[in-house]
Amino acid sequence: MSAPEGGSIVTVDQDLCMGSGYCVVQHPDLFGADADGTAVPLMAATLTDAQAQGAAAAAHICPAGAIEVHHTSL
Repeated sequence: MSAPEGGSIVTVDQDLCMGSGYCVVQHPDLFGADADGTAVPLMAATLTDAQAQGAAAAAHICPAGAIEVHHTSL
């Protein structure tokens, strides 16, 4: 029997984000910025493994700790 399949999603806590832009510059395929400069995730769907790794890297460099990668299960 195999382990259940799953994936990852990325979120940005809008209250914590200080708009440094590190995530947008280093991972423009995953993050954009709203009119106030606050980061927003561009991917609403389950991330590929490569995208999840990029999102985790962005979470690591976020000075506000506003980015989280959540594991989902099907």
